[in-house]
Amino acid sequence: MAPETQRVNTGRRTWISRAAAGGALLVGLVLVLVILFGGSSGRTYHLIFENGGQLVSGNQVLVAGQQIGSVNSITLTDDRNADVTISTDEPLHEGTTAVIRATSLSGIANRYVSITPGPNNEPMLPDNATIERGNTTSIVDLDQLFNTFRPETRKALQNVIKGQAQLYTGHTEGARRSYKYFEPALSTGRQLLDEVTRDQRTFSQFIITGSKALGAIADRKNDLAALTSNANQALGAIARENTSLDRVLVALPPTLRQANTTFVNLRATLDDLTPLVNSAKPATKHLTPFLRNLRQVSERGVPVVHDLSLAINRPGPNNDITESLRAQPRATAAADKAVPHAITGLNASQPVITFARPYSPDLFGWISKFGQDASYYDADGHYVRVSTAEANPFHYCTAGDSNPVCAGKPTGSLEPIPLSEQFSGLQFNNFTRCPGGSTQPISGSNPFLDGGNLDGKCDPNDVPPGP
Repeated sequence: MAPETQRVNTGRRTWISRAAAGGALLVGLVLVLVILFGGSSGRTYHLIFENGGQLVSGNQVLVAGQQIGSVNSITLTDDRNADVTISTDEPLHEGTTAVIRATSLSGIANRYVSITPGPNNEPMLPDNATIERGNTTSIVDLDQLFNTFRPETRKALQNVIKGQAQLYTGHTEGARRSYKYFEPALSTGRQLLDEVTRDQRTFSQFIITGSKALGAIADRKNDLAALTSNANQALGAIARENTSLDRVLVALPPTLRQANTTFVNLRATLDDLTPLVNSAKPATKHLTPFLRNLRQVSERGVPVVHDLSLAINRPGPNNDITESLRAQPRATAAADKAVPHAITGLNASQPVITFARPYSPDLFGWISKFGQDASYYDADGHYVRVSTAEANPFHYCTAGDSNPVCAGKPTGSLEPIPLSEQFSGLQFNNFTRCPGGSTQPISGSNPFLDGGNLDGKCDPNDVPPGP
C-alpha cells in the first residue's frame, strides 16, 4: 500500500475514534442530567379549606418547621371552598391534617401551610388525593377581630394607627436615634433588677427599714404639719417684720427636737440605700440621651393618646370600649340563668347520646360517602340522584283477578288505581340493627354491642343475608 494511502486510512481511523469517544461522553452527560433532574419522586395533593387564607403560589409547606414542599395553585371549588394544590417531597399518610398559618400579623403574603402527617402505619395517600375540610383549618385574619368592634370603635382604632404614622412622618432620623437606646435601656434595666435582687438580705432590710421610716413619718404627721405651718409663718414674718421672726425662732427648736428622731431613723435607711444607688449608676448612663429623644416622640404622641382616650371613653351611649365592657355583666347574668337549664337538658340527653354514640361511624360514614357520590357527575348528571316517588298508580290484571278495577277488563291490561287506594298497601318496617349491622357480619368485628351496653336495645341477628 502506498504511504499516502496508509496515512489517509490512519487519519480516518483516528477521526472515527475521537468521534466515538465524544459521542460516548455526550451520552454519559445526558444520562447524568436525566438522573439529576429528570423525573421527580414528589407527590401532589389537594387540600380543601374554607377560604384561601391569602395563600399564593410558591408559599412553603412545612412539617415541624421544615419545608417539605410548596403551594402550586389555589382554585375555587363548586361549593365555594378553596382547593389548594401542593407538592411534597415525601408521601403523606391517612390521618394527615393541614393548617394555614402566618409568620406574623403584620404581613400579607407571609402565609404557609403547616402539615401534621398521619401515622406511618396508616396507608399512604395516593397521588392527587384530596384532604377534605374536616382535616383542614383556615387562618383567622386580624381583620376578623376588628370586625367584632362597633363602627365607632373601629374608627377610633383607625385614628390611633393613623396617629402613629403621623407621629413618625418626617422624623425618621429622630426615631432611629431613639430606638438605638431601647436595647441598652432594657439590658441595663435588667442588670439593675438583678443587682437589686442579688443580695436578698440587704434588699429585705431595705424594705423593712423603709417601712419603719414611713411608719415613723406617719406617726409624726402632726409634727410635720406643724413644721410646714411654722416654716410658712417664718417666711411670711421675714417679709413683714422682725418681731414675728423672733417668735418663729423661739418655736423652731422644739420642732427640730421632735424631728431629730425621725432624721436619725432616716439615716440608717440612707446608708442601706447607698449600695443600690452605686449599682444603679452604670445602668443609668445611657438613660439621659434616651429620655431626651423620647421627649420628642412623647410630644408628638399627644394626639394619639387623645384618639385612644376617645376609643376607651367617648361621650354618648354605646360607642366605646367602656360601654362594651359595661354591657358584659348583663350578658353574664343572662347566661347564668340559661346555663342551669342547659345543664339539665344535657343531663337528660345523656342516655340518648350514650345509645346513639356507637352508631356515629355508621351515620358519618353515610354522610361522607353520600356526599362524595352526590358531588361527582357525568354526562347524565350526578352519580346519585334523589327524587320523590309515588306508589304504583296502575294494577296489572290477570286471569281471575278479583280486584274491582279489573272487572270486565281483558287479561294482561294495566288499569289505573283510584287515588284514594294507591297507598292502601304501603307498609313500613322497623329496624333493630346494632351498629355495623347494615352489612354482613364478620366475627370479632360487627355487629358492635358496646361491651354489653346495647344488650336488649338492638338485635345482633338483624343483618343482611349472604357471606
